[in-house]
Amino acid sequence: MTPPYPFLSTRAPRTPQRLLDQARGLPRPRVALVNAGAAHPLAGVREAAQAGLAEPVLIGDRPRIEAAADEIGYDIAGLRLVHAPRAEASTRAADLARAGEVDAIMKGQVHTSTFLKGLLPAAAGLRDRDTRCGHVFHITAPGSDRPLLMTDAALNVDPDVETRQACLSLAVQLSELLDVERPRAALLAPTEDPIPSVANTMESAAIATWARDHLPDADVAGPMAMDLILSREAARIKGYDSPVAGDADIILTPNITTGNAIFKLMVLGMGCCAGGLVMGARVPILLTSRSQAAPARLASAALGMIVAAAG
Repeated sequence: MTPPYPFLSTRAPRTPQRLLDQARGLPRPRVALVNAGAAHPLAGVREAAQAGLAEPVLIGDRPRIEAAADEIGYDIAGLRLVHAPRAEASTRAADLARAGEVDAIMKGQVHTSTFLKGLLPAAAGLRDRDTRCGHVFHITAPGSDRPLLMTDAALNVDPDVETRQACLSLAVQLSELLDVERPRAALLAPTEDPIPSVANTMESAAIATWARDHLPDADVAGPMAMDLILSREAARIKGYDSPVAGDADIILTPNITTGNAIFKLMVLGMGCCAGGLVMGARVPILLTSRSQAAPARLASAALGMIVAAAG
């Protein structure tokens, strides 16, 4: 069947081998799958376990989990299964993480808002009250293992400057865990000129100034339009001189709508693999789009393994 949009990619995404190789040398984390009673997420955690990236702990409605396992032919007899139906599952996962009984938490068959509601409030005990969390996508294009990290496209809806500073710090932290030497971060805006009538340009300039003192081991530039971020030639033509131009390791987006649109266009239009996780909590929280296939789930599991090992 011919797709209605001819610019969409027909290439299947591939989990980057470099990411898998780095993860496989680390201790295998105990990963709590929240609301595990559906075939798609259960198959995902099985794939992670078979790849040596996770030791599954299944949380949710026991009869549903057992039925889903039967549906996909998954023998779960040797796995820990915690009965916690519906909204209780996220809360139970937080309890296990707080007690040191799981090392990472993965989203199952549950809406993101419900999933995170049991994990991120300070009362859940997985973060300090003054700690901001951020979601980071690890995106690789077909034929390349070099990651582009993007934050925040899945958690913070319309973040203020302080939240975006926290998201940037977390992305730099992840980049360093991935052995990227002196990561280059671009602050996305419609233009490189700070314009008072375009709030994001002014905010990006302020974040870039802040980063010089607070992120001295990274090169941070902004505001930057997307052509400057992706193209050295565009930067040359526009006279924009920065080591980040055309060579960014990190993109900081101004809001969830912008980031989510870019991420989905890269996946659907370019065939990219995008693993994702929430950072800033006591354990990594693996969070991908419900429509993403096995390569993205494996990439997310590998990221969780790397972050969990770092403590």
